[in-house]
Amino acid sequence: MQTSLDLTSSGAPGFPSSRAGALERLREFVPRAGRYARDRNKVLPGHPNVSRLSPAIRHRLITEAECAAAPLERYAPSTVEKFTQEVYWRRYWKAWLSLRPQVWSGYLADLEALRHEPEFEDARTRAAACEAARGPIDLMNYFARELVETDYLHNHARMWFAGWWVHVERLPWQLGADFFYRHLLDADPASNTLSWRWVAGLQTPGKTYLPRRSNIEKYVDPEILGSRTGGLELLEQPEAFLGDVPPRPEVTQATRPEEPALEEDGVGIWIHEEDLLPEESPLAPIRPAAIQLAGHGEAWRRFRLPARREEWLRSALADARIRAERHFDTEADLVTDGPLAEGLGAWATRHGLRQVAALRPETGPLADDLDGVRRALAECGATLTLLDRPEDVALRPLATGGFFSFWKKFRSASDA
Repeated sequence: MQTSLDLTSSGAPGFPSSRAGALERLREFVPRAGRYARDRNKVLPGHPNVSRLSPAIRHRLITEAECAAAPLERYAPSTVEKFTQEVYWRRYWKAWLSLRPQVWSGYLADLEALRHEPEFEDARTRAAACEAARGPIDLMNYFARELVETDYLHNHARMWFAGWWVHVERLPWQLGADFFYRHLLDADPASNTLSWRWVAGLQTPGKTYLPRRSNIEKYVDPEILGSRTGGLELLEQPEAFLGDVPPRPEVTQATRPEEPALEEDGVGIWIHEEDLLPEESPLAPIRPAAIQLAGHGEAWRRFRLPARREEWLRSALADARIRAERHFDTEADLVTDGPLAEGLGAWATRHGLRQVAALRPETGPLADDLDGVRRALAECGATLTLLDRPEDVALRPLATGGFFSFWKKFRSASDA
C-alpha cells in the first residue's frame, strides 16, 4: 500500500494570507479563467487549474464581487460563468444556512454524540483510521495526507473522498465534515457542512454523490495517480448508503434581529476573522475611539484546529490590522488568545466605550458565541451593533431554494 505523500516536484499550493497577496493571486489567475470550465475538474500537482483563492474569499480578504469582476476585464460573462458560479456557491451556502441555523446546531449535537457516546466507538475507530491514511484505497489515503499536510484539497478530490467516506466506508458524514473543518484553510460552517450533507443525500433529499473509478481515472493526473491504484476496484460500482432522509429543512430565521443604531461617540470597532476587509465595508465611515482585532481562539481549540491553520489565521488578522490602522488612522490591538467575550469586555472598559460595532458573522461558532459577547459588553456599559454588507442583505432572501434558482435570481438582479 502506498504510504508516502510525495507532492511531486510542483510542491504544495500556497494560500495568501494578506489582501495584497490575494489580489496578486487573482491577477495571476485571470488569464487562465477562460479555461476554467474545461479544466477545473482535473486534479493536477499544485492545482494550477483553480484559483486557490478560497481561503482568502472565505475570510474576506477579498470579496466574491472582486473575484467575479476581475475576469470580466478579459472575457465575456458567458466564458467565465462557471468560475463565477463557483465563487458564489460559497455565498449561497452561507445565505442558505443563515436562513436555517437549526441545521448547524443539529450537526453540532450529532457530532457531540458521535464523539462521546459508547455506541459510536466503532465508527470513531474506523474514522480515525481513514483520517490517518490507513484506509483500503491508496488514493483516498493520499488525499487524507494531502489535506493534513497542505490544509487543502481540490474540490473534485473532496467530493470523491466524502462519497467514499459516506457510501463505501459507511461512516457518519458528520465525522467526515469535522475532519475537513479542522484542516481546510477555507472551511466555513456553511459550505463544509452543507456540502457533506449534499454528498450524503440530505441537502437535496435522496440525491447522493458516488465516487466512481472511471471518473477518478479520467480526472486525476497520472503523476498523482501513478501506482496509487490499490483499492480502486471498490469504486467500480459503488452503491448509495441512505439512512432515514429527514424532510427538507424549513426557513426558521427569515429576518435578522434589529440592531441598536450607531452612536456618534464612544464607538469601538471589533474586527474578527469572519470578515477581514473593514476598510471596504459598512464599518469604513466610523471614526472609532478604539479598534480590536480578536481571533476566536476558543473556537480554534474547541474544534481542534491544527497549529498551521491557526498560524494562517493569525497572519490574516495581522494583515487586517495593518490595513485597519491605515484606514481609520487609529492604533489597533490584536488578540488571539484568551476568552473572547471577557477580552472584548476588558477592551471596552479600558477605552470607555459605549458601543462596539462589528460586521455580522454568519451562522457558525462565532455567531454561537455572540450572546456571551453581548453580556460581557453590557456589564461594561456597552452595546454590540452588528452591521451587514448590503450585498449580503440582497443575496440572503434569494437562497430559499436550490443553487440554480438562487443563481437565476442573482443574475436577473445583477442585469437589472
